[in-house]
Amino acid sequence: MEEAGAAVATAGEAELNLSRLSVSPETLELELEARGEERRGAREALLRLLLPHNRLVSLPRALCSGFPHLQLLDVSGNALTALGPELLALSGLRTLLAKNNRLGGPGALPKGLAQSPLCRSLQVLNLSGNCFQEVPASLLELRALQTLSLGGNQLQSIPAEIENLQSLECLYLGGNFIKEIPPELANLPSLSYLVLCDNKIQSVPPQLSQLHSLRSLSLHNNLLTYLPREILSLVHLEELSLRGNPLVVRFVRDLTYDPPTLLELAARTIKIRNISYTPYDLPENLLRYLSLASNCPNPKCGVTFFSELKVLGGYKTVYSSGLVILKPASTTSECLLNHGTQKQQTDQLYQKNSSKCSPLYLVPACPMELIV
Repeated sequence: MEEAGAAVATAGEAELNLSRLSVSPETLELELEARGEERRGAREALLRLLLPHNRLVSLPRALCSGFPHLQLLDVSGNALTALGPELLALSGLRTLLAKNNRLGGPGALPKGLAQSPLCRSLQVLNLSGNCFQEVPASLLELRALQTLSLGGNQLQSIPAEIENLQSLECLYLGGNFIKEIPPELANLPSLSYLVLCDNKIQSVPPQLSQLHSLRSLSLHNNLLTYLPREILSLVHLEELSLRGNPLVVRFVRDLTYDPPTLLELAARTIKIRNISYTPYDLPENLLRYLSLASNCPNPKCGVTFFSELKVLGGYKTVYSSGLVILKPASTTSECLLNHGTQKQQTDQLYQKNSSKCSPLYLVPACPMELIV
């Protein structure tokens, strides 16, 4: 215990780190009581208490009286089956980390949580890696929440009351058994990061296009076969992850890479390097090909591509700077594509380059208007 105390002293007076102490819960309780007594006359209030990986089966009783100004409590990696009434005594708590416990049964959260001061103070709540089969109703009354993590549980659905969390900016629900996305999720005006990967979701409601603050949408490893056209109206979206869905698996299976010809490579080099020429300097077929060159309509994107299109499995393809760029065969005038430097993962078709065009959407020409 003395070693832990020394570590805390170097870390700063505002934080008490008692993680991984390899002592009994009873001994830890006594240590917390002693530390609470020490702090009563201290000039600087204790703001952060770290208790992960201590085999705790319940919250220490010392929380009720010794830490009135606590803002962050970490009890992750223990054996908690319930967060008891001790939690309600922490009226100024802003961050609660209780991931990788055994929470999820009846009484996992304290009675009166929704009526407690935590309803107005708690901003970050991480309950990932527990056993919740549904989102507790009392959580949906924590109106100040900005980040809610319930990944790696056993959730079957997202309640419509999720719209009550009007301050929510980040929602992590990956690794559950969710089948549907409720339209009410679109009523969260500040939501910037939405993680729904590794579930059983089959469709995305078009109402999600109303999430105008959304910057990242993770839907990989689900059962999606299409996305609604309305997704294109998410103008601030920077990350869209769709790998491991039937729509991407089918697309990759059907896609055949056709490398550019020497004629195209020559034309591309002339355009990229801005090489001057006259009609007498080049072969006639190269002059014809150069006449097909077009610039991206985005004024911030200086890429040139050639409007000679090839139909490939229902797609029109344009080759530019070594990238395969796809447009629907029925629409060739609108540029929804990113021609910039490729940030590529072998298992993810999403590409972005924030300094140039908006996210790259691979758009097939089919009645369902599938957008990858």
